[in-house]
Amino acid sequence: MDYQGKRWRNKRAKILRHAKYKDQELARYGKTADATVVHHIFPAEDYPQYAWEDWNLAAVSQTTHNALHDRNTGALTKRGVELLERTARKKGIDL
Repeated sequence: MDYQGKRWRNKRAKILRHAKYKDQELARYGKTADATVVHHIFPAEDYPQYAWEDWNLAAVSQTTHNALHDRNTGALTKRGVELLERTARKKGIDL
């Protein structure tokens, strides 16, 4: 995934604009924070077929993003897996 390329920059800007630059994950709990990162709910490395799907991208704060990924291993945390499973159910995707 080329995170420096024009295609990603445009997609990222679209997702952040659509979310009005607010953290979508925190909004579920009635909290607010500025979104600066676009998170792949289904990691792009593991699910390249979903990498560019709007429904797989969530505008989040850096703090939320750090809570969704283990920064040492890059793996999803428990919270990240819960978001992935919730999204899979919503989209009818078998894991």
